[in-house]
Order: sequence, then structure tokens, then C-alpha cells
Amino acid sequence: MKKERIIMGMPVTVDIPGNDIPESIFEKVFSYFRSIDEQFSVYKETSEITKINHGIIREEDFSDDMRKVFELCEETKKLSDGYFDIRSPGGFLDPSGLVKGWAIYNAAEILRDEGFENFYVNVGSDMEVRGKNENSQPWKIGIRNPFDEKEIVKVLNISNRGVATSGNQARGKHIYNPSKQNASADEIASITVIGPNIYEADRFATPAFAMGKQGINFIESLADFEGYAIDKNGIATMTSGFEKYL
Repeated sequence: MKKERIIMGMPVTVDIPGNDIPESIFEKVFSYFRSIDEQFSVYKETSEITKINHGIIREEDFSDDMRKVFELCEETKKLSDGYFDIRSPGGFLDPSGLVKGWAIYNAAEILRDEGFENFYVNVGSDMEVRGKNENSQPWKIGIRNPFDEKEIVKVLNISNRGVATSGNQARGKHIYNPSKQNASADEIASITVIGPNIYEADRFATPAFAMGKQGINFIESLADFEGYAIDKNGIATMTSGFEKYL
């Protein structure tokens, strides 16, 4: 069964093979994402992150989740040589480059704790994929052409992995190279990262995109990761082990 809701301004899809999946299972996952949106959305005046940015909430009053996310963001900044930075050019903190993958992974753990082994959770084309599909085969995941979203350029066969795509096409230019003040990253159009889970894939896809053409080399340097980048001229480059997923 597949269910979809619009949450955080994007489609949230949960697919669990089978015909008798209780509606309450899906709603438990959707409710979790709604709570994440209420806490971390920089577009909501009532969210915790907005109140932090406006100085309404002090550091000693941060929630446990916010402290954890900030800790993970700082770790990712160090691992990416500063290319992952949640401080925007305007000075506000925006951890969304990590929060989405972290939340998807947590939602997948909710399903696992409910006893499900086969499913995927997809939020805005970033997904955690577990087990097999309804045909007992690896899940088939398409990589879209960043210049034509109706076209699928590669089809991946994925099981028990995370897949994240970073780029500026869907939301406009919102990813920046922190080493060049106010300069948006535009050397590549998109980069898709396959990682051991969606949290890991998503948190490294963003800095890899910000690195431009060197981003694919960064993914190559990470153990247990593969990547597929398409540059601004439509030329694709993949890591050495990427083809095993095709």
C-alpha cells in the first residue's frame, strides 16, 4: 500500500508492500513529519528554529532534538571541510540540509519498530529504502533529468540504502558555496548520493553539490557511498562503484 501527504511543502510518500496495512501505521509516520515541520521549518514563525533565529529561545532552552541536530550539523561541517554550513549568507541558522534525511531515517525506524522490513519512505525525492518491493525484488528508484523532470536518466536497484539528490532546480538557488560569500553553487545541476542510510546520504549530498565539480570526488572518497553528478552542461560523472546499482 502506498500513501502520500503534502508535508513541509513537499510530497511525503510511504510505500509498504501488502494490502492490509492499518491506516494508523501511515498516520504515525505522517504525524512525525508534521511535528518535525513544526519544529524545524524556517518558514514558520512559530517553529523552534525561527524563534532561535529571532533570539526568542536561548541556547539553554533548546529542545533535545535541536541540540542533537546542531551537534550533527557541526560534525558534518568538519567532515566536509566546511562545505556544509547551516549559517546562511544572511546569518540565520537553517539545518534543513540535514534535518530532512535525519527525519526520514527516524520515520523508517518507526516502521521497523512496528515490525515492517519491506518499505520505503520518500520525502521530496530523498528516501530510505528497506527490504524488497511487492515483487520481492530490490526497489527501483529513478534519477530525474535536472533539466527535464519528466525524464528519468538512470534507474537504480536499491535495498537497505538511502538515496538523496541535491540541486537547485526544485527550489531555486538555495545551496551556496560557503567559501565564496553569496555565490550560489552552479557548476553542477544535480548530484545523487547512495549511502548506507538516508541520513548519511542526505547530509553529504548537500556539501557535495556546493563543492561543484569536485563534489563527485568527495563522494568517491567516502567509504560505502556512491554518487552520480550531472553538470550544468548535462555531462554526467559517476563514482567507481555506482554501476552496481544499475
